[in-house]
Amino acid sequence: MNVFFETEHLLVRELEPEDAEQLYANHAEEKVKQWFPNECYADLNEAKDAIQFFRDCVDGEHLPFVLAIQLKETGELIGDTGVSEVEGEPDAVEIGYQICDRYSGRGLATEALRAMTEFAFDRFKATASYGRVVHGNGASARVLEKGGYTFVREEFGAEDDPYGNGMLVFVCRK
Repeated sequence: MNVFFETEHLLVRELEPEDAEQLYANHAEEKVKQWFPNECYADLNEAKDAIQFFRDCVDGEHLPFVLAIQLKETGELIGDTGVSEVEGEPDAVEIGYQICDRYSGRGLATEALRAMTEFAFDRFKATASYGRVVHGNGASARVLEKGGYTFVREEFGAEDDPYGNGMLVFVCRK
């Protein structure tokens, strides 16, 4: 198991092929479907393919760099987090995170976000990390704020805006 970093409650590691069923289940939850319908896998094979793609990116040290979030106490895969490039800003990354419903509301998303932000600053020499939230997703906006991110603007017309209502953009600078 390739662990990249750990926090008080979490191990953040490379996704493994045997994570496919849980990754698929985590991304099939209603809150993921509600806020990130484009991040739900169509079936188990698509989750397996995604894991292989993410592993290839991690092995090649390039973005997107997506990792598994594992609960230390149980060893359960409870989410994932990653960074991707920001078009037009070579020294910036965009961060994403997802914690399964059963573990939401416990501060674990904030814990993962803070650690992944520091990891991105160190590993990719980023000077800024952005987080984007679908308009209306107050819980995710609060995670970003608790994680040290500041609201900077609303964005409209983004390709990944599932409803066309706009995205809230937050930033954390090194």
